[in-house]
Amino acid sequence: MSRPALALPPWLAHALRAQRGPVPWSAVVRGALAAGPLLLVTVLVDRPSIGVVAALGAMLAGINDRPGSRRSSIRRLGVPALAGAAGLYLGTYLGEQAGAVLLTLGLTGLGLVGGAVSAVGPVASGAGTQLLVAAAVGAGMPLPEAGWQRALFFLGGALWLIVLRLVLPTPGALVSDFRFDGERKAVASVYDAVAALLAAVGGEEAMARRAALTAALDHAQDALGGPRLRRYASSAAERRLRAQYAAALPLAEAATALAWAGDALPARAAEGPRRLAVAVRTGEACGPLPAPARSVPGLRALDDALLHAAEAFDRGGGKSAPKGAGGPIDLGAQQTARHGLHIRPLRAKALLRTVTGAGGREYGLRVALSFGASAAVAQALHHVHWYWLPATAVFLVKPDLGPLVSRVLNRAAGTVFGAVLFAGLAALLPQPGGLVAVVAISGALIPIATRHFAAQTAVVTVLVLSLVMVGGEPQASWSRIGETLLACAIVLLVGHLPAPGQRGGNVRARLGQAADAAHAYLAHVLSGTDDRAARWALRREAYRTLADARAAIDRASAELPTLARHTEGTDEVAATLERLVDTTTACAVHLDDTGRLTPQHTERLATLLDELVEQRERAGLTSEDGRSGNPLNLSA
Repeated sequence: MSRPALALPPWLAHALRAQRGPVPWSAVVRGALAAGPLLLVTVLVDRPSIGVVAALGAMLAGINDRPGSRRSSIRRLGVPALAGAAGLYLGTYLGEQAGAVLLTLGLTGLGLVGGAVSAVGPVASGAGTQLLVAAAVGAGMPLPEAGWQRALFFLGGALWLIVLRLVLPTPGALVSDFRFDGERKAVASVYDAVAALLAAVGGEEAMARRAALTAALDHAQDALGGPRLRRYASSAAERRLRAQYAAALPLAEAATALAWAGDALPARAAEGPRRLAVAVRTGEACGPLPAPARSVPGLRALDDALLHAAEAFDRGGGKSAPKGAGGPIDLGAQQTARHGLHIRPLRAKALLRTVTGAGGREYGLRVALSFGASAAVAQALHHVHWYWLPATAVFLVKPDLGPLVSRVLNRAAGTVFGAVLFAGLAALLPQPGGLVAVVAISGALIPIATRHFAAQTAVVTVLVLSLVMVGGEPQASWSRIGETLLACAIVLLVGHLPAPGQRGGNVRARLGQAADAAHAYLAHVLSGTDDRAARWALRREAYRTLADARAAIDRASAELPTLARHTEGTDEVAATLERLVDTTTACAVHLDDTGRLTPQHTERLATLLDELVEQRERAGLTSEDGRSGNPLNLSA
């Protein structure tokens, strides 16, 4: 009898886990053309300190250079760069004007702000990270330029990478509209995900495929929702993509309802979405689509959605439907394509509530304590490179970057490897030419290294040590190792200190948002309002907030037991919310078909709402963590 394989504890398994996927060659090329060439130009004109700051801005922007559309990359790269420039300016001012005590207090206050803002979302988290890292560098790195000049050059380095992102075409993109290759790929992935879900209906993979569909829809929504000069799409290519995305929403809704029913489907049910995915990628007409049987409400909804998609694809350019074709799906798709999916835009009041809520307070307090303590210890040691210690603490303490112990282990291992590697390179390569080449190669490796925190740390360590040495400072590999290990110890201590209020604030805040979104979606569906655009927007918000909550719960569950116990039971609440949203989608499709719900639907809704009440009580969730009870007065 064979023994079962030894299971690693969650905190160690997460530290060894790495993302997989194809090599992002476009990002690799941009990384090679960003920091290295900037540094080379400034070395040739004998102003290496300018190049160091510009390359630092390009490097931090490169860490945020992820797959997606060109327009969405402006916000993803630009907002953190602006925050980094502001941090560099403030840090330089504090370093020049304030003493050790005031400097520490100032950096601690910045840590509180940067940490709290990080609770808003990924872009805000990147902005908070760059704000604090750049503030530490500005306060501690000896450079001849004034604070405003450092900020300007830092921003210029990030802007150079953004220009490369906007201008360089992606290999394999259509020449006619390569500007929208990211959007086109994202929309095609939605149709592929719908086809995969339909093929998995009735099997064990159905729920995983539904989660994959949610991720594809989130990615496409982000790709199409970047900043623009005009309110509406300004080109036929963009209008066409927005119309194709809108046409995918009723397909996703029908597929989710069929997955909820659980009856296996014939193979041809998935063929239509697959053909639509090919049409999005190639820009060609989709041609005739195989119609599924219309035996149940879900299949009838799928057939109607396919007919609408075929018409939308044939019209092209996002043009309006012909007069007399304004059914609910057509009208909803036109409104969605024109106005987008943000039915409840994030306003200043909502942002402030997120920043000052449980998640923001916990983020801010942990980051402030770690950042301030590491700055104080670094200055007490009187080390010339003291800024490395608080900058390292920022990357370690951010909860959205992974579980605490996983971050610490990977940071320590990556720093040791990178520092030892750089020590060997610095001894062998000519200076400064060899170090400039190392910066260029490291920039090219960052998009690949971001798949694992230890690999990213190693590459960034080599790049930063190269920049420091080109800037005229001595080789500092061994001191970097000691400072990193000290930062790890500080963050581990602060991360496990008792905190005022309840721990797991970020998880609870995300779960509360998901609960509110799920109840809003359910209330809209049961209200009888046949506004498809609003329904799809609420559905997207419900699934998206659930995905965010799931990610936060997964990270928290991989912490050490002393921290993981604070979020016990939240995974059950998230699973029930997912079933509630799936059931709500099935109810919406059934109401479209018959105008009333069956006893199976109402009993299922009542059961799920009652389960939520019990699970919330077991998990210790308060009224601030989302709605409780049965607000719709449903009963079995």
